[in-house]
Amino acid sequence: MDIFDVNWLAVVLAALAGFVVGGLWYGPVMGKRWMAAVGVTEEQIREGNMVKTYGFTFLLSLLASWTLAHVFATYPDLAFSVMVLTAFGVALGFVVPALWTNYLFQGAKRSLFLIDGGYWLLFYTAMGLVHAAFA
Repeated sequence: MDIFDVNWLAVVLAALAGFVVGGLWYGPVMGKRWMAAVGVTEEQIREGNMVKTYGFTFLLSLLASWTLAHVFATYPDLAFSVMVLTAFGVALGFVVPALWTNYLFQGAKRSLFLIDGGYWLLFYTAMGLVHAAFA
């Protein structure tokens, strides 16, 4: 299989889906709780370079989506539900443990782990839904 042999429309739309999930999760759903857990204010966030932050975030979402597309391309006959559960499993089995390990060593608040861990589960599930819809 060629590294470019993926459905690029699905890759981009899945990355966008994850990006939208992040906007909702860290905005109206968990934004204030996340800021409290991190110890920042809205003003401090606005002072950052948001174009750079969102630009790199989207590029990283594309990388995650492209990688997930390759996992699915390896097994082209997966059922819709299996693809969604696989994406969820990537987050649950790889991302969440890595995040938790970092937070344990950093002494981060449990609430931060729950907020960020929940986000990554939703992020990968959203991407899995999009990839499964295009399979």
